[in-house]
Amino acid sequence: MSATTRRLNALGRAELTLLVRNRTTLFVALLMPPAMIMLMASTLDGMDLGPAGMSIGEATMTGGIGMVLILVVHLNLVSAYVARREELVLKRLRTGEVPDHEILTGTALPAVGLALAQCLLIVIAGMALLDLGAPRRPDLLVVGILLGTLLMAALAAATSAFTRTVESSQITTMPMFLISLPGSGLLFPLDVLPDKIASVCELLPLTGAMTLVRAGWLGDTGSGELLGAAVTALAWVVVSVFAVQRWFRWEPRR
Repeated sequence: MSATTRRLNALGRAELTLLVRNRTTLFVALLMPPAMIMLMASTLDGMDLGPAGMSIGEATMTGGIGMVLILVVHLNLVSAYVARREELVLKRLRTGEVPDHEILTGTALPAVGLALAQCLLIVIAGMALLDLGAPRRPDLLVVGILLGTLLMAALAAATSAFTRTVESSQITTMPMFLISLPGSGLLFPLDVLPDKIASVCELLPLTGAMTLVRAGWLGDTGSGELLGAAVTALAWVVVSVFAVQRWFRWEPRR
């Protein structure tokens, strides 16, 4: 086992212990996604999804994956980064041999692992309970989930730079939640929106990853649209990583 792997394992285990002990964070990570999926199902009930070419179950399950990415990765990690910064944990870690990127990665490991496990459960539940069928392009589904996870983790680190306290993270994470819920196709497919509005929504951070997720599970997406979605998602990842390198704060904001 390499030194990097050992350090990441140690950081991941420590962060997982803190996650389990924090009941509020654990509640958000475990119970909020299923609650939001049920809310999406009730919202979609009676909506005409003909233009989108999908059923209510398909829209709910694919949107549920996006909900997991936001609630489990982005929201939880903003709180985690801010808490470790204000408790001087990040500052102390930097005095050792651990590189900056390993500190950020190790802190994110439990949330990322939990999100990937929940996405897998959503796919299994959709196949077993809603008879949605197996993903038609599992490669695209995996790429979409991984890109979305990476993007949400990077955006969480960037957002923490502008978050003074753990309590205020509920405010700084709200814009991502509010724009992604309707704008990235979590609450309902973008195909039901007017063309001009849908075109703008396609440029939002999570939309590219969600397009790949839907194409991976449901298929019937053109190569041009897939390429555009991948480019959009990668562009947001690059912007987020740059923002982390430029503005991430390692010491308390006082």
